[in-house]
Amino acid sequence: MAKRGHAVRGSPTGGKAPTKRQREPENVDLERENAALKRDLAEALEQQTATSEVLQIVSSSPGDLEPVFKSMLENATRICGANFGQMNLYEDGRFRPVALCNVPAAYAAWVAPTPFQPHPQSGLGTVARTHEVVHIEDIRTLPPYLEGNPSVVAIADLAGARTYFVVPMLKENELVGAITIHRQEVKPFTEKQIELVANFAKQAVIAIENTRLLNELRQRTDDLKESLEQQTATSEVLQVISSTPGELEPVFQSMLANATRICEANIGILFRYENGAYTAIATLGVTPAYAEYLNLGPIRPGSTTGLGRVASTKQTIHIVDTKADETYAAGEPLRRATAELGGARSLLNVPMLKGDDLIGAFGIFRQEVKPFTDKQIELVTNFAAQAVIAIENTRLLKELRDSLQQQTATADVLKVISRSRIDLQTVLDTLVESAVRLCEANIGQIALPNEAGYFQTRAHCGFTAELREELERIPFQPGRESVTSRALLERKTVQILDAQTDPEYKLSKAQRFWRLSQPDRHAAAARGSSDWRVRLVA
Repeated sequence: MAKRGHAVRGSPTGGKAPTKRQREPENVDLERENAALKRDLAEALEQQTATSEVLQIVSSSPGDLEPVFKSMLENATRICGANFGQMNLYEDGRFRPVALCNVPAAYAAWVAPTPFQPHPQSGLGTVARTHEVVHIEDIRTLPPYLEGNPSVVAIADLAGARTYFVVPMLKENELVGAITIHRQEVKPFTEKQIELVANFAKQAVIAIENTRLLNELRQRTDDLKESLEQQTATSEVLQVISSTPGELEPVFQSMLANATRICEANIGILFRYENGAYTAIATLGVTPAYAEYLNLGPIRPGSTTGLGRVASTKQTIHIVDTKADETYAAGEPLRRATAELGGARSLLNVPMLKGDDLIGAFGIFRQEVKPFTDKQIELVTNFAAQAVIAIENTRLLKELRDSLQQQTATADVLKVISRSRIDLQTVLDTLVESAVRLCEANIGQIALPNEAGYFQTRAHCGFTAELREELERIPFQPGRESVTSRALLERKTVQILDAQTDPEYKLSKAQRFWRLSQPDRHAAAARGSSDWRVRLVA
């Protein structure tokens, strides 16, 4: 223990209490540098994260630009410490807003998604002219604001913008748009912040270009698919034509089925045009009420209807809405029936032309207002041309068959004549049978003069023995009472289209007997008679 009065031995510090050592200047600078590096690293990491998010949106939304633009603006606005952002595309010298982020409601209500031309001294106007980044420290010092330019005043006063910058979106030095980032205070942006948005602008251009290429690829794919469908449909129709020579009904049905399917239509009708009137000869998907209307008889459409205009112009007629023009309002019968009984709204009428002559028309109807495309119209036009070819081929084939039948019949008669030179009855019977068969008739007769100067039936076809006895027993003279006596009187071929309506024609007892002797009137109708009118070859 120290004694009283004696001083305590001094410490190395000269009797002062020990203190911490003073920091050296280089250590302070190192800490500051570390802090700056940490801030830079955090900022770089944030920017990389934002870029990664944007790239992920780009890859996950091919062909859809809206989520890409939205993600870019949200990340750019957040990282730049800004209040709101806007993206505009540049087309034909005008900017068009395509995305907004955190825009104040007052300005959002004012801005419209329509193209606008900016003031030349505004941020967008300068970017359009220079294609370079524009950094405005205070929008309220710009000449456009002081002049009262509506766009600049709106973004400054309604949105409260003060400091902002505009980054151009360039594709090989061609301006395609711009990104604008705003602060509601006067506080300049850093170079790194502007650089980040510049990178987003590049990615936006890439996304736009990729979307354009993808849309072009999809369009080409759709075109190829549509072309393949049309070729397949055409091939099916041609196959039906080749497999059913001379039969038009399956050909027309195949055309209508393929045309309505590819045209996304509900109803298809093929009309034949003769003597200024249309007749529906094939239908598909027609409502019962409209079918009943079409079966009433030949249609003579008004001049303003689709079919009427086809008849006068011989051009394809495309009506977008059957109820939207004066033809419907005026109550034109065909238009009213088509729209109300058939339920047709959009319709397509395509002419069937043989040279310059109209021989028919296709009618393709939708029961909704939806215009037909050019390619759909082209397909129906091709079917119309094929229908004309099928009709012409059928006509030629029928003529060929008729000619062959006539030659065969002539050969048969000549064979009979050569074998039966003295048997006149056999020759006459062969002649009348061949004539009835070639004419697709029901009965026939050959009359020769007798010794008294009258004519009597010497050969017949289609009569029973009792009828033949009756005809052979009743002689007749040239006159107007029958087709045979009239031919003898006029010494030329005579045709009576309807004996029942001919005022001079008198139905003979034999013919009445023939009618009453038929056991099945429906079978006779199926063989070609109409309303029990007999086809007679005499």
